[in-house]
Amino acid sequence: MGQTAWRARAAAPFATEKHPASGRRVIVTNHPLGTAAGVEVFAAGGNAVDAALAALFTLTVVEPMMVGIAGGGICHVRTPDGDHHIIDAMSVAPATTHPTIFTPVSSEPPNHMETVGRRSQLGATSIAVPGNLKGWCALHDAYGKLAFADLLEPAIRHAKTGFHITPYLAGAIDESAADIIKDPAMAKVFLPGGAPPATGHKLVQGAYGECLRFIAKAGAGALHGGPLGDALVERVAHGEGDPGWLSRDDLKDYQAIWRAPIVGSYRDVEIVGPPPPASSGVHVSQMLNILEAFDVAAMGFGTADCVETLANVLAVGMADRAAHSGDPDFVDVPMERLTSKDYGASWAERIKAGESLFNRAAPQPTESHDTTHVTVADEDGLIVSATHTINGIFGAKIMVPGAGFIPNNYMMNFDPTPGRALSVAPRKRVPTSMAPLIVRRGGKPLAALGLPGGIRIFPCAFQAIVNLIDHKMSLQEAVEAPRLWTDGHVVEVEKRYGEAPASALGARGYTV
Repeated sequence: MGQTAWRARAAAPFATEKHPASGRRVIVTNHPLGTAAGVEVFAAGGNAVDAALAALFTLTVVEPMMVGIAGGGICHVRTPDGDHHIIDAMSVAPATTHPTIFTPVSSEPPNHMETVGRRSQLGATSIAVPGNLKGWCALHDAYGKLAFADLLEPAIRHAKTGFHITPYLAGAIDESAADIIKDPAMAKVFLPGGAPPATGHKLVQGAYGECLRFIAKAGAGALHGGPLGDALVERVAHGEGDPGWLSRDDLKDYQAIWRAPIVGSYRDVEIVGPPPPASSGVHVSQMLNILEAFDVAAMGFGTADCVETLANVLAVGMADRAAHSGDPDFVDVPMERLTSKDYGASWAERIKAGESLFNRAAPQPTESHDTTHVTVADEDGLIVSATHTINGIFGAKIMVPGAGFIPNNYMMNFDPTPGRALSVAPRKRVPTSMAPLIVRRGGKPLAALGLPGGIRIFPCAFQAIVNLIDHKMSLQEAVEAPRLWTDGHVVEVEKRYGEAPASALGARGYTV
């Protein structure tokens, strides 16, 4: 979108691997069949919300290691009249959990988020109350145009008739095979003959197809108070391994929450993003406020000065994220202070004076990289930017027998040590770095973006915005540009930057 805004730019110092798509209707997903499902719904007269939901349900079939009906996520909607709304469908801790349900491997980094027996990561004990299906149904109720059942038809078709698995899915199955094989229902689907399938294998998920068909008729009630939820609770309570805490009441009581977005500004644009428990709206705005005091364009993309400045800004943002991130019903998140221009300007002066948070920042909590994102826009100006996941690769790595879906393992995102901001508490929402953002100029949408990547999500989205605005890159260049990452300890620099920035940072005392 908005490609004309960058026609006068200079060429980027790297080549892109892909070409942008443009049109009156645009859909971007991580799998061709996900995108095709959205296109199919567009062709049937659906709007951007319909296309996004068709794509997400299809992704639960073709990317089952990444996203599912029993996961969680954040959806950002921009309506044709210019309003922005956030649907928080993040998972919550079951009502009977408490801060000492897990035994931490260590109370200190780097293993402070790990639990004895991997109980927060694997099996029934890792499952939090899911939110995706509730959020998707709420999205359709508010903005959908086509009948809900129609949106699931592509997903049902691919589940029941099968599809040829990608190298990505084949690799994910192979990587997780040692855990998958422990669950009979899951092994039957993903380890035919007891071994990981090769790329191109036709994967049929008949039970999950019937599950989706039931959801098409019953909506969110199928899982939240209905037989699919009962099957999930039964698996959690009586299946292989330790029983978990998820109950029928947890599922019935769960609500997706409509939240007001956070709106920040940077130079001549506004950035609209989700509020806590998502980190992105607060800390992308905060970091851009700091960076506004620097002439980033004059520094030039990928120079040592530019990379060092970005690293120091990231260190501040990540330090504040570690100190303040969490469910706003449980943690006091000082949003107004962190996103204020005065706070950003004060940190800019401190960085210019040589102050740094390196080696003083707190280590960051663990978040899975295994997430999927879709961005959809239609000719009426309805835009959906949505990031959803089952958290870790293949979530809890168990399957609900007879229903064919994989629940999340979101309990691993809580700190297993009591007395901390991210410690387990009943009905506490899981924190997230998801960043479904929309950038606008003069009130009009300029770009909508998001990505997977765990805790690196919002720092990467931040850099994409800098690339767009300061370095005048095209949208394709902005998202493909090499990136850096730091939480105030080591600095990771992607190789496509070349050797010069990394060498210069090393010479300036950074561990690269």
